[in-house]
Amino acid sequence: MRQNKELLLAFYGDDFTGSTDALEFICRAGARAVLFIEPPDVKQLEAFDDLDVIGVAGKTRSLPADELETTLETAFHKMKDCGAKHIHYKVCSTFDSSAATGSIGRAIDTGQRVFGNPLVPVLGGTPSLGRYCVFGNLFARMGIGSEGAIYRLDRHPSMSKHPVTPADESDLRIHLQRQTEKRIGLIDIMQLCRPPALWNAALGDEQAVLIDALYEAQLVTIGEWLDGHCVNPGGAIFSVGTSAIEMALGRYWNQKGVLQPVTTWDHPGKAAPLLVISGSCSPVTAGQIGWAKANGFEELVLDATKACNDEPDTVLDEKLDRLLANGNSVVIHTGTKEGGTLSSRKLGTTLGGLAKKAVVTHRVKRVVIAGGDTSSYAARAMEIEAVEMIAPLVSGAPLCRARSLHSAINGLEVNFKGGQVGAADYFGVLLNGELEKTEGAPGTPGNAL
Repeated sequence: MRQNKELLLAFYGDDFTGSTDALEFICRAGARAVLFIEPPDVKQLEAFDDLDVIGVAGKTRSLPADELETTLETAFHKMKDCGAKHIHYKVCSTFDSSAATGSIGRAIDTGQRVFGNPLVPVLGGTPSLGRYCVFGNLFARMGIGSEGAIYRLDRHPSMSKHPVTPADESDLRIHLQRQTEKRIGLIDIMQLCRPPALWNAALGDEQAVLIDALYEAQLVTIGEWLDGHCVNPGGAIFSVGTSAIEMALGRYWNQKGVLQPVTTWDHPGKAAPLLVISGSCSPVTAGQIGWAKANGFEELVLDATKACNDEPDTVLDEKLDRLLANGNSVVIHTGTKEGGTLSSRKLGTTLGGLAKKAVVTHRVKRVVIAGGDTSSYAARAMEIEAVEMIAPLVSGAPLCRARSLHSAINGLEVNFKGGQVGAADYFGVLLNGELEKTEGAPGTPGNAL
């Protein structure tokens, strides 16, 4: 058992939906964790007892590379001061990025400069979410938490057509080499069968190393290597990758008795009416909106062009007020953002403003925010300062409780959903607060295939 409460891990997520994904996996492992909107100061941390992990829900996935670097430089220096052994830059499970927008390569460069790591581990696969990295190539299931088909990333029906960063390369080494000059090695699935102490011998003079992951059972070994063999003398170990980092370290710390896994959760129950705000243009989310419309939810379509031109939509406001006053669950979405030309910041801010007003006026108890690119801006518009996990409802998208200085927002139940997350009835699950089935859940041992 641990003899002190020094932080085990601090992570920075490139958007809000992905950050709650990482929060879920480390909480399942038994960590006391809080996710902040901005890197916390000492006063903020004093409000929480016995923290094992802190997270920061950033918005770098939608930022130009230069702005991303400036943002991370400041955030990483603050996180370095927290004293955690591990610092993790958490990215989308499909590595959404380019040299121009949300550059993961630039994040690697910045983290290596701040933390001084001679080698930056990059974990590629997240088997529990249907993301499999094999010989450096990423494959993704159509829909997280669904039974969709699995595609090579550059042939994925959704990710290959992403409006901002379409996936045109499945080899993550090639994808990242377009964004950084760092040499990137590979610990492939064959090397994963060898003892972790031998992995470093397979590397040359690379400055970063991609790690395959095909089965959940491999994550314990990856966690062992991250915690004991990927050494940064005198400093924190900086890593990049998906929430599989949290799962890998959590599983290893469970094995060593550092943390005790959580296997049961209180049932959150139904919360009606449910408000859903969506800036996602994923076909998975579109299918979920279609299901909601067919199952009693009311639909409101935000004029995205007007929102990006800062033009108020009084008609939509009036309709939303009337529907919520009548007890109707509502989905507000932006339709299709063609070509990714519309501002995620303005769309997210507008959606967050609508949600905040609904909570204040109608005392809505639970809100779902869908869309990775817009979620961070929506959360800020709602004046959310931090969240803690309540319970796992769908893999990779836990139900959380918000902390805020705004009395109406403080205590709000909120769920952040990436565009690819969930089966068709996702919004019905969130309305009813149905706990995820434990069989095959991310917090339990076993393979995902």
